[in-house]
Amino acid sequence: MAEMKDLVIADAHAHIFPGKIAEKAVGAIGAFYSIPMQHPGSPEALLESGRAIEVRKYLVCSTATRPGQVVSINDFIRESCAVHPEFVGFGTLHPSFPDIPGEIRRIREMGLRGVKLHPDFQQFSIDDPAAFPIYEGCAEGGLPILFHTGDDRYDWSAPARMAVVAKRYPALICIAAHFGGYNHWQDVELYRDLPNVFFDTSSTLFKLPQERALALIETMGPQRFFFGTDFPMWDHREELERFLALGLPAEARDAILYRNFQRVFEVAV
Repeated sequence: MAEMKDLVIADAHAHIFPGKIAEKAVGAIGAFYSIPMQHPGSPEALLESGRAIEVRKYLVCSTATRPGQVVSINDFIRESCAVHPEFVGFGTLHPSFPDIPGEIRRIREMGLRGVKLHPDFQQFSIDDPAAFPIYEGCAEGGLPILFHTGDDRYDWSAPARMAVVAKRYPALICIAAHFGGYNHWQDVELYRDLPNVFFDTSSTLFKLPQERALALIETMGPQRFFFGTDFPMWDHREELERFLALGLPAEARDAILYRNFQRVFEVAV
């Protein structure tokens, strides 16, 4: 197994929150999943956790649970990226936001690289036509969307719904978080012939047996996976240890740890 200090690493799934609401936001996420959070949710806490494994770049995001939060969250992500060059920012949108095309233009003008959606938090089905303007605008604007996918309590973010969107918008890069569908990994096969669907490793390796994780990586191809921690839910060192325990060949390991991040988001790592 490679030494951590010898690896190049990008974290493709990390959440940050403004200091004044970070504690409340992290507590709400922990309560939603009944999983204790490992860290505070501030940008500074993210950087501190990532230093343990020398993370070079972080995809940072936050989710607007109400339309009225969209603009302020996007401003916060932009400001955080300006202060921390290690950050690659993803904005947020909401199907009920009154000016989706205008906010997509603003997201691009601010230099943000994509959009994060969490249908379970935002309470909409991924394939709801109300969300189609988001997908159309992001596909046209070259903005990938990081989707929370899968939950055994809800159907909003089911892989089958994600597959509908990916088929309808083949130009849209869809990142199906949590190996394509948390607690619904049996349905990930739906993405096999959808090359615009990518995946991340976040919030999965603590639960998914190694042999199944390896089978999914082999089936979908390591070129479609990103390493992600779902910070502040998990600790960087802990997540990297879980990932390295898969024993992937160096080429596949490095593709997932940073090369795919570099290629898809067009940033140096």
